[in-house]
Amino acid sequence: MEELTLPLSIGFNALDIINFVDAHASYLFVFLLMAVESSFIPFPSEAVVPPAVYFMLGAIGTFNFGVVLLIVVVATAGALVGALVNYYLSLWLGRPIVYRFANSRVGHFFLVTEDKVKKSEAYFDKHGPIATFIGRLIPAVRQLISIPAGLARMNIVKFCTFTSLGAFVWNCILAGLGVWLFTAVDRQALYATVEKYNGYLTIGGLCLLGACILYMIYKAVTAKKSKANA
Repeated sequence: MEELTLPLSIGFNALDIINFVDAHASYLFVFLLMAVESSFIPFPSEAVVPPAVYFMLGAIGTFNFGVVLLIVVVATAGALVGALVNYYLSLWLGRPIVYRFANSRVGHFFLVTEDKVKKSEAYFDKHGPIATFIGRLIPAVRQLISIPAGLARMNIVKFCTFTSLGAFVWNCILAGLGVWLFTAVDRQALYATVEKYNGYLTIGGLCLLGACILYMIYKAVTAKKSKANA
């Protein structure tokens, strides 16, 4: 039986993951890799879903919508499981530390109080759904957005719903890239092409993040003006 070695050593890169997916392409491994990617060992999901679509379609020799859809669903389920790991770690371990700091002299020195922490939690519970959804679409933020959600004790149903929606949209984009790779790129050029489009996706995600920040600033400024004119 072939020895199974996950590409999670300190020196792993996207090529390691692509080669691993090539050797072990299956729904189970897509689920497991996406769960890990979404939790405490972040690595690029761009190196999981598109190659999985590429290799699994290659195994049957033709495009199959059902296969692509199932990869998206399995990848989304894995992403949700990984996000829940971060959420509950932050909820169970992070919140006690934050509250202990807020009730300490050092916390008060830095103007951090329990009342302010509770207000922050209420703010994230109100605005967290859209932040969670958008966060799942932004590289490097995808894994981190679960942490403030757990710290703020965001409603778990809302968290799961908007995490799943964001992950589903992101995985649809990646699966679409995988279908295009299957139809237009040979195996030798796969890694270079994935790296190229990963750069485009990263730029797009950062632009989306910038737009969200500008929108939040705009809303804050207009709210202050409305209060001043009231």
